[in-house]
Amino acid sequence: MSNDTLSNGTLTIEAACHGAELQSLRKNGREYLWQGDARYWGRRSPVLFPMVGRVWGDEFRLDGRSWPMGQHGFARDADFRRVDDAPAGTLLYELSSDASTLERFPREFALRVGYRLEGDSVIVGWEVENTGGRELSFQIGAHPAFYLPDHEACAEVRARFAFDSRGPLHYLVPKERGCMADSHRTLHLDEQGQMAVAADTFACDTYAFDNSQLRRVDLLAADGTPYVSLEFDAPLVALWAPTATKPDCPFVCIEPWYGCADTVGYDGLWDDRRHMNRLEPGETFKAEYKITIH
Repeated sequence: MSNDTLSNGTLTIEAACHGAELQSLRKNGREYLWQGDARYWGRRSPVLFPMVGRVWGDEFRLDGRSWPMGQHGFARDADFRRVDDAPAGTLLYELSSDASTLERFPREFALRVGYRLEGDSVIVGWEVENTGGRELSFQIGAHPAFYLPDHEACAEVRARFAFDSRGPLHYLVPKERGCMADSHRTLHLDEQGQMAVAADTFACDTYAFDNSQLRRVDLLAADGTPYVSLEFDAPLVALWAPTATKPDCPFVCIEPWYGCADTVGYDGLWDDRRHMNRLEPGETFKAEYKITIH
């Protein structure tokens, strides 16, 4: 199945019905979105739904029973429907609950993922509608990966992150089976208010900044030249790269999240998990984030 393409003369993007996943983001012929080389990580920009991260023991409790659920939910591996009557200049995809999803997640929903272009920016929009008769509790998140600018695996500093806060910043890290420690670590930024990306930066695997500490993350070249920016209203944002096991990895992920993995040992109910979004029947959740190419 071929990808769908959208261009405004400055940016060109491609997206696929499978996972409603962004496949390409180009400016002036240069590709900025990681292209999914499975030697490092086979995905590009998956949509995380109905959960972000992992549930403890890979199962959750709802309606008096346990349900298996893999990392980041099932939407990233589902086939969405292209919405043909989407607004002009927009790629829009929809996934509706059906017998297959209800066997894994016993709630009815409609998930819509949209992409539109504004100058040097891509606006990624989400809508989650509760189409059933019971409260819908869910999480949703983004996981886009970007090539490091002028990547050199042997460089002492490969790139930099800049933030809209001078810090110090507090973050959570995975502790066991992909679930989070229940206490924060502190990140002290350098004199420029930045975080260097080096070979050992992601020894902790993931930095999950919660409590709405950040609204913008910039990926810079090693010399500080702006490269890619993400702006969002999400209460969490994560940074990740698999350099702990693949030291020469040429990309990083900047991930706005409306949700987070369980803490280690969590044995409560699905609806009582932290960072859940709740919809009454007929209600709709809307959110978006912006990727800007410099």
